[in-house]
Amino acid sequence: MVNLIWALLAIIGIVYAAFNGTMEAVNKAIFSTLDEAVMIALSLAGVLIFWLGLMKIAEEAGLLRGLAKLFKPFVRKVFPDIPENDPALGYILSNMTANIFGLGNAATPMGLKAMNELKRLSDSQEASRSMITLLAINTSSLTLIPTTVIAIRMKYGSEDPTSIVGATILATIISTCAALLIDRYFYYRRKRLMRT
Repeated sequence: MVNLIWALLAIIGIVYAAFNGTMEAVNKAIFSTLDEAVMIALSLAGVLIFWLGLMKIAEEAGLLRGLAKLFKPFVRKVFPDIPENDPALGYILSNMTANIFGLGNAATPMGLKAMNELKRLSDSQEASRSMITLLAINTSSLTLIPTTVIAIRMKYGSEDPTSIVGATILATIISTCAALLIDRYFYYRRKRLMRT
């Protein structure tokens, strides 16, 4: 569906430019930014590979298991309907850990696996409480080290690319708390409406 939306946006833009007589400007903009887009993608890939390597070292050293143990009580409270040692909890913890380190792209596969496990636990075709909560937390994405943003700032020559870390931590704590509060509000509201 998202691919269809992007394709439609591109087609509408090209058709509009053709009718508006600005096709030359569109072509110039496309070709003048191709080099820059490739360079940004390569520099982001380099940073992502570096952090994924560090995550693998941290995993081998037991740091991720330690973080998982640290966050397990929190995850148990947020996802009370998941059984104690279910694989879904491990995927959720891995997803949250990757997001904390600002590795949204690395967190995505774990998030998808967590969703598959939560679907296995659900006996309905609708999204379960845990699936909605995971989506809310994943979207708000508590981040301690915004590696992707730091990489972009480094690419464009920022004097202090890590100066955003404090603001990022504060903003993502607020967004995660807001996501959890909104999730809980609508969950209990729906439950109350179903009783009446």
